[in-house]
Amino acid sequence: MKLDRRNHPRPQFIRENWQSLDGKWDFAFDDADCGRSEKWYEGFKATHEIRAPFTYETKLSGINKQEHHNVVWYQREVELSSDKLSTLYFDAVDYYCEVWLNGNKLGDHKGGSDRFNFEIPKHLIEDKNCITLRVEDSKSCSQPRGKQRWVKDNFGCWYVQTTGIWKSVWIEETCSEYKLEKVKMTPDLDNNQIILEPQIAKFASYINEEALNIEIEISFDDKLISSTKILNHRNLAPIVMDTAMKGNVNWGTQVWSPEEPNLYDVTFRLYDEAGTLLDEVFSYFGMRKISIEDGQILLNNHTLYQRLVLDQGYWEESGITPPSVEALEKDVDRVRELGYNGLRKHQKIEDERFIYLCDLKGVLMWAEMPATYSFDDVAIRNLTREWLNVVEQQYNHPSIITWVPFNESWGVHGILNGEKQQQWTEGVYYLTKAIDANRPVVTNDGWEHTISDILTLHDYEEFGEMLAQRYEDKDAIVYNEKAFNNDWFAFAKGYEYDEQPVIISEFGGIAFERQGEGDSDLQMSNGEQVDEESGSGLRVGYGRYVANEKAFLERFDDIHQAIQDLPYVSGFCYTQLTDVEQEVNGLLDVNREFKVDIKRVRKVNERRTK
Repeated sequence: MKLDRRNHPRPQFIRENWQSLDGKWDFAFDDADCGRSEKWYEGFKATHEIRAPFTYETKLSGINKQEHHNVVWYQREVELSSDKLSTLYFDAVDYYCEVWLNGNKLGDHKGGSDRFNFEIPKHLIEDKNCITLRVEDSKSCSQPRGKQRWVKDNFGCWYVQTTGIWKSVWIEETCSEYKLEKVKMTPDLDNNQIILEPQIAKFASYINEEALNIEIEISFDDKLISSTKILNHRNLAPIVMDTAMKGNVNWGTQVWSPEEPNLYDVTFRLYDEAGTLLDEVFSYFGMRKISIEDGQILLNNHTLYQRLVLDQGYWEESGITPPSVEALEKDVDRVRELGYNGLRKHQKIEDERFIYLCDLKGVLMWAEMPATYSFDDVAIRNLTREWLNVVEQQYNHPSIITWVPFNESWGVHGILNGEKQQQWTEGVYYLTKAIDANRPVVTNDGWEHTISDILTLHDYEEFGEMLAQRYEDKDAIVYNEKAFNNDWFAFAKGYEYDEQPVIISEFGGIAFERQGEGDSDLQMSNGEQVDEESGSGLRVGYGRYVANEKAFLERFDDIHQAIQDLPYVSGFCYTQLTDVEQEVNGLLDVNREFKVDIKRVRKVNERRTK
């Protein structure tokens, strides 16, 4: 089967029969919150037409209103086969939603970034089927919001909120009441094996007593590598399969790396005891190993120097929703063209097609959870539940090499001394490791770490000489003998350095506008975010604004040289890939065009590769 992975919303788990529901939906604001009492779920009079998955705040939605609304409704008609079982998928809806089919409630979901689904019973299917959503989105800082503002206007590096459907919606059909819910795939590179853990679901409930057969075929470059057909009972037994290519010459396992992003194809088939095909799913995986030894991060047992760029995934016309798959691919290509081997996806759970493109093109990725901004029981439940869902959903992607559940003490502002906040980050660390023991987890990226596999530091110092002096004495920083970047300590009180690798995971942020740029001589304190009013509105960057490309490249070179010269630092992450709303500190402008000489940037980035 020829697969169109680029356009499937879940490219690593594809069924042949699926139907996209992206496109036109009826839409209405419900500021009086009367929709439930007036039974809008049985049908309502639309005031707008919206183009999903673009939210009403964006141009591409067709509405383009940026004010906050607590409650919105969606509805559209769909065609469903009454002789087949269907599952309705939402890749992400921000924040709490309830879903009905033909006036019958399918269920609800809380969480703005994780995927969810509802089974559609046959008895609910009619000649004309109407899906209705009620979506509720607050300004609460106890819900994970990432870079979404919670006040009326943009400020600092926080932007317009996102409300409602913002990722793809689709329906999949199956012929049986049994199906594959998921398959966890863990590469064991040292032993040339892939460990597969299928999870089977029964329509409306998980399988318990029934014994079914699973057939698995693994291929590479259209050559069959290994296959098996076994009895799988109660989802208990992992399946171990070989990945080494055999034949006249034993080529061994085809390793995934940024230099050679090799991907294996895998097909899963589910049969009943009589041999009837119940379900078929097409997937892929990459054979790679990420590990830490002697204070170094290793990729496939070789030292990895990470050259990352911060990427927030915003577009002028569509907010955090990518305008197209081509736009996603352009961003991935730009990362490679600029000389980076990876990116840190900042405060956003990205469209899975983007992660697929990173898998395909060999771009390393740090996955980061959007932050809450208050610490209370509600925030703890909200973030923890959603984060664990995300880790499970993105587990199989080889490009993801690091998990980041917390950033810069956002939502845990008292973590330096606060025992409860420290305990929460510890708990999330261990829960993440329980799901994924193989990837590093960074707990509180930037400073004030508790338990963390990597020590990450943020520093927007604009002078290379100052950076070199500040980090020359490694022990003083990592053992909390002194604060760095003005007032921050590397570890929270009560926690100690344990020979973790060190990465400068945010720095730079040089503000520069290619056309109509200012010539500000405004000097700001080191590492402090700068807001400046210009003729075009608020501009945000770090340190002084630079007046031209020459000044930009001189500072870019200077601060990179300082970090690259630090022998104990295992990599860096530059802020940032693109301009975002009021932020003008990208290497690319909002249209993804280069603001500075790409060859100069690449030369600097690739000056140190080990």
